[in-house]
Amino acid sequence: MFLSVFDLFKIGIGPSSSHTMGPMTAARRFLDEVAGDDWPRPAGAKVDRIAASLHGSLAYTG
Repeated sequence: MFLSVFDLFKIGIGPSSSHTMGPMTAARRFLDEVAGDDWPRPAGAKVDRIAASLHGSLAYTG
């Protein structure tokens, strides 16, 4: 997997882009995986709920 410097360092929204760009990128990748058919799950299974827990400084900034 190739990562460019532009994948690692992006200008984000808000006063603390380290708390917005990282989670937004991770969430997008996760949703792409859930929407795809590549991950192991029973045939025909659909995702109807997702729970997430925030920890550390990200939990305090929301």
